[in-house]
Amino acid sequence: MKQLLLVCVTVASLLFSNNAQSQVKIGHFDEQSLLSLFPGLEQTMDSVMNTYLRDSLNVEYAYSVQDYKRRDSIYKKDSATMPAKAREMAESDLNRLYYKIANWQQYSQEMQQDKMERLLLPYRQQMFNALQQVVAEQKYTWVFKSEALLTQYVQPSILDNLTIRVALKLNLPLSKEIMDAWKAAGGPVPAAATGAKPTTTAPKKN
Repeated sequence: MKQLLLVCVTVASLLFSNNAQSQVKIGHFDEQSLLSLFPGLEQTMDSVMNTYLRDSLNVEYAYSVQDYKRRDSIYKKDSATMPAKAREMAESDLNRLYYKIANWQQYSQEMQQDKMERLLLPYRQQMFNALQQVVAEQKYTWVFKSEALLTQYVQPSILDNLTIRVALKLNLPLSKEIMDAWKAAGGPVPAAATGAKPTTTAPKKN
């Protein structure tokens, strides 16, 4: 493990140290940090997900329990006289509903994750379109996820932080501390970087 860590650190160090001496240009990008910059997105997502949990998943759970009880009652009453195929189908339906109810927490988490992914899709598309433009404009050879960097050993230049570059391109608000450090390093600030909200519409609450 220590040998692997040393190799990773050595490779990363060589890449970034040689960055200015060769045509290889390396940047890093943090999707979650950029998502957090969209004004009001977190609050809107919380509201949408709470509504989805209350009005969809909780309702579905209650219906599933009642449906199971209804089917189970019918099965117990009629199973003895059912044709073999009908009994098999009834048992299959009961088993399916029982499994869903018994594993509701996992099912609910999967459904919520799927809902979140669908809500965030237009934001991610906007982000990665802008990232592609930045990579092409600045001629980056490699882009790593920020969390993959061993920053305690390797300190890439703030100018290679593509999260900042994409945020500026999308006109997303950055903290004064980040902007001051960016400007001090010679980072360009687009004239349009006024802090106005991006054009992506908020997720619908239905």
